[in-house]
Amino acid sequence: MIDRSTIDKIYERADIVDVIGDFIALKKRGVNYLGLCPFHNERTPSFTVSPSKGIFKCFGCGKSGNTVGFVMEHEGLSYPEALKYLAKKYNIEIEETEPSEEQKIEESKREKLLALSNLAAKWFHHQLYQTDEGKNIGLSYLRERGFTEGMIESFGLGYSPENRSAFCDYALKQGYTPDLLTESGLGIDSNGKLFDRFHHRVIFPIHSLSGQVIGFGGRTFFSDKKIAKYLNSPETVLYQKSKILYGMFHARKAITQNDFCLLVEGYTDVLSLAQCGIENVVASSGTSLTIEQIRLIKRFTNNLTVLYDGDFAGIKASLRGIDLILAEDMNVKVCLLPEGEDPDSYARKHSAEEVKKFIDSNQTDFISFKARLMLSEAGTDPIKKATLLNNIVQSIAHIPSEISRSIYIQQCSRMFEISEDIFYSAVAKELREKIGEHKKGITTQTKITPKESIIKKTTVDFADNSVEASERDLIRFMLEYGDRAVFISRDEEDPEQISIVTVAEFIVEELESDELIPIDSVWAKIFNIFSNDLKKNIQLNQLYFVNHPDIEVSSRVADLMAKKYPLSRFWEEYGISYNSEEQLLARNVQNLVNEYKWRRILELQKVLTSRLANSELSDDEIRAIMTQLHKINILRNDLMKKMGSRPSL
Repeated sequence: MIDRSTIDKIYERADIVDVIGDFIALKKRGVNYLGLCPFHNERTPSFTVSPSKGIFKCFGCGKSGNTVGFVMEHEGLSYPEALKYLAKKYNIEIEETEPSEEQKIEESKREKLLALSNLAAKWFHHQLYQTDEGKNIGLSYLRERGFTEGMIESFGLGYSPENRSAFCDYALKQGYTPDLLTESGLGIDSNGKLFDRFHHRVIFPIHSLSGQVIGFGGRTFFSDKKIAKYLNSPETVLYQKSKILYGMFHARKAITQNDFCLLVEGYTDVLSLAQCGIENVVASSGTSLTIEQIRLIKRFTNNLTVLYDGDFAGIKASLRGIDLILAEDMNVKVCLLPEGEDPDSYARKHSAEEVKKFIDSNQTDFISFKARLMLSEAGTDPIKKATLLNNIVQSIAHIPSEISRSIYIQQCSRMFEISEDIFYSAVAKELREKIGEHKKGITTQTKITPKESIIKKTTVDFADNSVEASERDLIRFMLEYGDRAVFISRDEEDPEQISIVTVAEFIVEELESDELIPIDSVWAKIFNIFSNDLKKNIQLNQLYFVNHPDIEVSSRVADLMAKKYPLSRFWEEYGISYNSEEQLLARNVQNLVNEYKWRRILELQKVLTSRLANSELSDDEIRAIMTQLHKINILRNDLMKKMGSRPSL
C-alpha cells in the first residue's frame, strides 16, 4: 500500500501536460493544450488538456480524467501501478507496507509478466557486461557493429548465453512459475522441460510508450538459413506486435520536436541512426505495417518518411502498408538509399547532417515513387501497364483529401500521358466501391440491444433525464462554489446567534433533511464525501476531487469541469442564464435545490402510484406505500409554500 502523503506528493509533482506529452503531441491553444485522442481514431484534434485544472477531456469519445487516470487508461495499469510509474518519472521515493498474503495472491497476471520482463532485461544486460561469454561474444559483436557504450546502455541491449536453459533456470529460482515463463514467451516448454527462446542471441528489449519492457527481439550469430536471423517475442498480454514500434519510447520527443518521423525496418537501423544523431526514427521490426502502428506515429506527427534499401522485393511487399498511411491522411514520402546500403550501414558511414541532406534531396511522394517503381517493371507490356495503373488508382483512392487526390491525378496523368478525365473516372469508381463496401459492412453488423448500449457508453448523457440533470447541477455547484458563504442562519432560541452557511452546507442540509440524496452512484459518493467532511469542519475544493483515489469519482469530476453543460430546462422559468449563476448565487442555489426536490417528489409519486396498481399486493404492502405517499405529499406541499425562507447575504 502507498501512503497518502506519498500519493499527495505524486499529484503535486506530476505535470499533466508533461505526462500526456510523453504519449501524444500536444499543441498550446490559449490556456489549454490540444492533440489527437489516443483512445479513439480521429483526424481533427478534440483531446484537450487543462494544466490549470489538472484534467484531460476528449470531446470526441468522452474520455476524461486526471493525470493518474490517463496513465491507467492508456497503459492498462492499476491505480498503484500508475502511481509507481509517475513516482519513477518524477524521482519520488515510494515506501510501501508489506502486502498481505491475500493481496499477493490477487496480484494481476499483467503485473507478474511486467516484473518477469523487467527481470529478464536486467539479466540479459548483466550477461552482456558481467560474464566472459557475454563480453567475448555479445559485446564484441555490438562493438564490431560500431555501437557505443552509450547506445548499448540507452537501449538496454543484452546477451542470452548459449546454455539453452540459463535464463529459465534463473527465473525459476527467483520464484517464477513454468506457466508464467511460457506465457511471457521467454521460455518454451518441450516435453515438460523449459528452454530459453532467445538462447545464444544478442537481445534488443522492446519498450512500451511509458518505457516498460514488454517484449524482446534477439539476433542470432549464425548464418545458417535454417535459423531465423531475428526472433521476436510471441503475442502476450503485454506485447502485441501490431501495436508496437521499436524505438518509439526513445524517439517520441524528437519526433514531436521535429514534427517528422523516419520509419525503418530493423533494430540496428534505429540504433545506428540514433547514434549518428537522428533520434526521430522508429522501426516496424520486420513486420508488415499495421493501422495501429500508423496511428501511433500520427499521435506525434503527421509527417512520415519511409527509408528503404535497394531490395525491390521488400519494397513491393511493403507498398500496402503505405496505402494505409495515405488512408490516415498523413504526409508520407519515400526515400531510397544508394544500392548496397541499408539505414544501418549508411548511418555508420555518414554524419547526421549528411544523412539528413541525403533524405531531403532524395525523398519523393509515395504515388510518384510507386509509379516509377512499377513502371520500370512493366516496361512496354500493355497488360502489366494496365495493372500498374489500376494499382496507382487504388492508392490515390485511399487519400481522404479531395485536393490531394486531384494533385496526384494531374501528376500521374502527365507521367503516363493519359487523360485526367480517365484517371478521375477510375478513382471515382474505386471510391464508390469503397463506400459501397463500407455501407454493406454497417448493415451486417450485429445489432446492439438497449441494455448493451447503456453498458458501453463512455459518457453520461443527462439531457434525457431531468432528475439526473438536476443532480449534475447540484454537484457542479458544490464543486465550483461549495465554500462560498451565501446564507445566514439564526438560532431559533437565540436570534442574536448568527452563523454563516456555505453552498455545500446548504445543499447537504436540505437534501439530507428530506432524505433525498442523489440517486446516481457516483454523484452520491461525492455528495457523501462532502457531507462527512463538512461534519468535521473540512472544506473541500475541486482539486481534491480531481485527484481523488477513486478513479470513478475523479473521472466524472474531470468530465463535469471540462464540459459546460447547459442548465436544466426548469431554470428557464426563473430566467437564469449560465452567466448569471454566480452573480445571483444564493437565489440560484435555492432554486436548484427546489427544482431537484420537486422532480424527485414527482418521480417518487409516479413510482409508488404505479405500485399500487398491482393487484397482488398484501394489505401491509399497500399500507406501507400509502404511508410513503403521505410523507411525499407533505414534502410536496411544504415545497410549494417555500419561497426562499433564508435571507441571503
